[in-house]
Amino acid sequence: MKRPRSETVATPVLPEAVVSDWLQPFLDYLEKERRYSAYTVRNYSQAFADFYLWLTQGKRGTADFTALTPCDTRDFIIEAQRRFKRRTLHNHVSALRTFFRFWMQRGRVRENPFAGVPLPKLEKALPKFLTEAQMTLLLSGPTRLLQNETLDALSAWRDRLVLELLYGGGLRVSELVALNYGSVDFSAGSARVLGKGRKERICPLGAVAMAVMKKFRDEFARNSAPTDPVVVTKAHQRMPVRAVQLLMKKYLALADLPMDLSPHKLRHSYATHLLNSGADLRVVQELLGHASLTTTQIYTHTSVARLKEIYGKAHPRA
Repeated sequence: MKRPRSETVATPVLPEAVVSDWLQPFLDYLEKERRYSAYTVRNYSQAFADFYLWLTQGKRGTADFTALTPCDTRDFIIEAQRRFKRRTLHNHVSALRTFFRFWMQRGRVRENPFAGVPLPKLEKALPKFLTEAQMTLLLSGPTRLLQNETLDALSAWRDRLVLELLYGGGLRVSELVALNYGSVDFSAGSARVLGKGRKERICPLGAVAMAVMKKFRDEFARNSAPTDPVVVTKAHQRMPVRAVQLLMKKYLALADLPMDLSPHKLRHSYATHLLNSGADLRVVQELLGHASLTTTQIYTHTSVARLKEIYGKAHPRA
């Protein structure tokens, strides 16, 4: 029976010598020099561990990283397609390509066996997002529960703050939970956010999100010093990513919206609604903190449809 495809794979326990000699120096480089997030470093570690396991338990029976060939890597990719989705496989190969490039630069391996290796084409899936009406319904959830007296005031305003910041600022969940009061400019209505690759950007948060944040700070926050987190649990500790994900599920259910939508889909909605309202693509790129304009262009799907509709109604030759 085939193992079900999964996006999350537990990292197997590796021999101590392999970790200290090969993996840990690479992970230290990613974290300290490339300044990758803990989430990315963990994914690279998983990719390495999966490849090591394949080498040692497969036909080779050994993991001699200095003697691998493109033929070996092609065999790995063919077998890995039965275990991973295409996007995950691409990410794993990218991690392994970086791993071997790291050791090539340090003279430990002569060639990168993952350089130029063919990969299956990625599915061109459009990002899921909520309509403006659906967003309004989702954002009203905490207030509705407070009015029904099924949620305490602190939790209701905190939950509303979470949703408003994800949508009003287009923040990633990791950026949201890392946000401190010292990074918020209350007079300008913006925040300094540390995104992927430790790149800092300024995010306008919107008047509604700022009003909710001020109320939460003034009436419910125990501490609001520059180093204190904006989003906290009921125990006034920094809110973990998992808690935000569970919070999202609760309000999706309340609004009778698809349960497979994640907090990141509010970022998709943020970008789509900006473009639909005429925002410049490069401005949206800056707001999202995308390194490449190509990444931002995936959000133009509904904007193009809207432009065609306007063209059809307005142009005499349409």
